[in-house]
Amino acid sequence: MIVEDIVSRVLYRDALVLVIDKPAGLPVHPGPRGGETLVQHLDALRFGLPRRPEAAHRLDRDTSGCLALGRHAKALARLGRLFAGSAVDKTYWALVEGGPAEEAGSIDLPLARRSDDPRSWWMKADPAGDPALTRWRVLGRGPGTAWLVLEPVTGRTHQLRVHCAAMGWPIRGDAIYGGAPRHGGPGLQLHARALSLPLYPKKPPVTAEAPVPPHMRAGLAACGYRAPDEPGA
Repeated sequence: MIVEDIVSRVLYRDALVLVIDKPAGLPVHPGPRGGETLVQHLDALRFGLPRRPEAAHRLDRDTSGCLALGRHAKALARLGRLFAGSAVDKTYWALVEGGPAEEAGSIDLPLARRSDDPRSWWMKADPAGDPALTRWRVLGRGPGTAWLVLEPVTGRTHQLRVHCAAMGWPIRGDAIYGGAPRHGGPGLQLHARALSLPLYPKKPPVTAEAPVPPHMRAGLAACGYRAPDEPGA
């Protein structure tokens, strides 16, 4: 990724927060395997401030779309409280294998780590785990797949991926929970489509919407999606 690319991915900007369109395949923070991360590019998003912005919440390496960045310590603290208190409305689009028989519903399945190893982020449905609630709705259907809007009420690690897999319709391209190959294929078909942040008490929420990523366009089109107004669509 080049500097001009990340600047072009800014969806919203004010004195406290940036929302960017994170590309799929780019981890936010450094990991044990090394490699390129979003952190390496954040200096390009200072826009005159002395320090770079920092991510206010998690977004998986292979998930594309809206990521909120706090522009300084006070902004990060305010955003952290919003995300911790489930005050942020998060909307994801996913292409799943098969799909639900119904048109809408919710998934209420507690989640826990698969392993006691603190380095492991893999999760499982577990009645003794932390409460986790996801609302979903079918937006379209195609051959062997469905296009869902997913709204996580809670914010557990890998919540949407585990919940969809547990229901029998894993997210396409999910190498951990869906049985997809780790290499090749279209990649994880999960996109953080929109964020709504009630950041200012006397103003409407800050909103941002990320365009459909290239690796999901064909699958969404097969489910009836059309968006000629989006960049690159």
